[in-house]
Amino acid sequence: MAGLLEPYRVSAYNTSKQSENKIHDDTVARRFGFSGGLVPGVDVMAYMIHLPVARWGRAFLERGLIEARFVKPVYDGETAEVTASDNNGVLGIEVQSRGQLCATGSASLPASAPPVAISDYEKVAPVAERKPVSASSYEVGKWLGTAPRDWAGEAGLQYLADIRETDPIYARDGLGHPGLLQRVMNKVLVDNAILGPWIHVGSRMQLLSAAQTGDELTARAHVTGNYEKKGHRFVELDALVVANGTTPLAHCRHIAIYQPREVAAA
Repeated sequence: MAGLLEPYRVSAYNTSKQSENKIHDDTVARRFGFSGGLVPGVDVMAYMIHLPVARWGRAFLERGLIEARFVKPVYDGETAEVTASDNNGVLGIEVQSRGQLCATGSASLPASAPPVAISDYEKVAPVAERKPVSASSYEVGKWLGTAPRDWAGEAGLQYLADIRETDPIYARDGLGHPGLLQRVMNKVLVDNAILGPWIHVGSRMQLLSAAQTGDELTARAHVTGNYEKKGHRFVELDALVVANGTTPLAHCRHIAIYQPREVAAA
């Protein structure tokens, strides 16, 4: 069956204006040729997640698969329109803003969550002392960890407000939004090096269990790629996001430009 879902429109909000990553700062982002600070890719992906959850409900939060690629920036205060077409159970998803295609992706609902052995993912602590980023920060084959984080109580409600999520399923069922798992994936990079401006460019996330409000989240990440392309330095991660040290929540693949060519040239 093929068909269009009702479009989802969001007044985008830059949640990271004050973050260490200055690609979200208006002044710095303009030096890189952007119109202003970028809305984080993890939040654009959170916007994209709204439609598969509208389509499949809690089942998607328990075992859904979503992929996203960010091709143009979404800016603070602009409308982001998320559209999806259902083609035999696979949603093709697009995000447009200011008349431009900003992100593409897909989502589906496997019959069951694929088996994942937590023992296959090495548990390590983040570095004791972060140093300025270099190729050795994300050496291929290296295992990286994150400091534990949770979004309990007001923090969880504030997160839903920040991403403009209105689906009642999270508050009603006491569930954590999958976008939080993507934030933890970003922390793999941030917790292990001091970065300059950097850009999240794409992710694949296979959900394995529904996150609960207030879960303590960590990532166990394996560096699978570190390379130069068009002057940018890219890193690729294969990771498991884990709740409370015991429950695998998502198998993620994460790609980022950790050193844009403008920084490398400087």
